[in-house]
Amino acid sequence: MPDLLILMSLGALAGLLAGLLGVGGGLVIVPVLAAWLPSKGVPPEQALHAAVATSLASIVFTGAASAYSHYRRGGVDIRSLAWLLPGLLLGSGGGALVIAGVPRVALALIVAAFCFFAAWQMTRPIGHAGSANRRWLLPSGLGIGVLSSAVGIGGGSLTVPLLHRLGAPLTRAIGTSSAAGIPIALAGTIGYAMATTPAGLSAWALGLVDLKIAAAIGSISILMAPLGASLAHRWPVARLKRFFAGWLMLVGVALLIRG
Repeated sequence: MPDLLILMSLGALAGLLAGLLGVGGGLVIVPVLAAWLPSKGVPPEQALHAAVATSLASIVFTGAASAYSHYRRGGVDIRSLAWLLPGLLLGSGGGALVIAGVPRVALALIVAAFCFFAAWQMTRPIGHAGSANRRWLLPSGLGIGVLSSAVGIGGGSLTVPLLHRLGAPLTRAIGTSSAAGIPIALAGTIGYAMATTPAGLSAWALGLVDLKIAAAIGSISILMAPLGASLAHRWPVARLKRFFAGWLMLVGVALLIRG
């Protein structure tokens, strides 16, 4: 029961963040799972990899619920999503295959560095919507896919500012980012599922992905994502981003300390 409560709470928070900020909640899920999995028998040197992989699997649920909620409000730009899609799929799937073999210390440094970057990204002014050719989205999708699969996220901290600078209103950028998280999560999950399964994961594990944990997190996140999407149109999102940036800084420092 305590384990179930931990996963349900994690799913609720991830779903809320997905709808509210356009992120998949991975930067909450990954550090919590990385700290929790060794207590379940997962070797510490593989816990972070399993956390990243399982986080991506849970984002399939979260991203789908959040994207549908935004789509109903006209908040998903299908044309921009189509330009992003090839790069997202290739980058995330290929990135997962590579990251699965990276040592834990190197992966911890990658995740910590991204936490600091994401914190900086969230606290800086996002600027006014600009305009540019959508073709920039094709190579951008590749980079977003690689980084997202490496740190177990839906790519919102990268996709939202990119789309906004290419002319999308902020709420529409958030909605499109939520939809972009689905191919990132699917391709990354498939890539990590091809790795060797570490000890301590459940019988439902495929490679580094524990589908049982992902389903427990994702099933609750589905319920919370629509609420977050609704609140994104009413709450002071900029203020909430500053609070979340503080969390990211703490996570980054903790990862550096633990190595």
